[in-house]
Amino acid sequence: MYIADQWNDYELLDTGEGDKLERWGNYVLRRPDPQVIWPIVHDSARWRNADGHYHRSSSGGGQWEFRTKMPDRWTIGYKELKFHIRPTSFKHTGLFPEQAVNWSWMMDKIRNADRPIRVLNLFAYTGGATVAAAAAGAEVCHVDAAKGMVQWAKENAQLSGLENHPIRYITDDVFKFVQREQRRGRQYDAIIMDPPSYGRGPNGEMWKLEENLFPFLEFCTTILSPNPLFVLVNSYTTGLSHSVLHNLLHLTVGRKFGGTINCGEIGLPITASGLHLPCGILGRWEAK
Repeated sequence: MYIADQWNDYELLDTGEGDKLERWGNYVLRRPDPQVIWPIVHDSARWRNADGHYHRSSSGGGQWEFRTKMPDRWTIGYKELKFHIRPTSFKHTGLFPEQAVNWSWMMDKIRNADRPIRVLNLFAYTGGATVAAAAAGAEVCHVDAAKGMVQWAKENAQLSGLENHPIRYITDDVFKFVQREQRRGRQYDAIIMDPPSYGRGPNGEMWKLEENLFPFLEFCTTILSPNPLFVLVNSYTTGLSHSVLHNLLHLTVGRKFGGTINCGEIGLPITASGLHLPCGILGRWEAK
């Protein structure tokens, strides 16, 4: 498991009863997590007095209960990177803190490449990877189908002092965008993607990971430069094994470029128990 354990502004305080208790800067939030299938062992006032508690609804979805008057959004940092945090109606906060382990890895890869690097970030959400790659010196193209997420990504880049950095922000269906880039002959040295299990593009385009990920990865190899640096795939799809992700990368990027592949779970340390919470899987292809 790849553990994101270098945070100061974020901490996974405890887990239990289907929830996780997290510190985001100065605020403590209690949110559901499907992986937490054990009871609360370290009961404390922090559980009962969390600033925000997301309650699941039996009919689906849920809502926040705020015990403290909180700002609509606030800022946290990871090393030199800055991000806006905002509790959303879907329990999320706009950031997946476990991804910090990938940010550090890609920043090292880019900084040690000793050449200009062009990065394509697909299903790019609020731009955690975009900000990390740009801060490391890469030129970045950020693509997501949700206009609001693209705007949030722009704000995160500005927070990190990257407003004048070469970052292209594209609101589009990622598959159609990659097809256009291939026709244009535009190439990238690194590709990052965090595909959903299911999704729709701006014009109703359907995405289903089990059906679309392999052909999409295969097509993405056509826009990689002759000397690519890395390809990073994240997944939160329940039941998808990191061994399957290894096979997909081997049969696509690895078949064309050789290189090495490392896959595994990604997780966060739990302060109260000393255990680790699994948060998804990752697959990294990198040039030898």
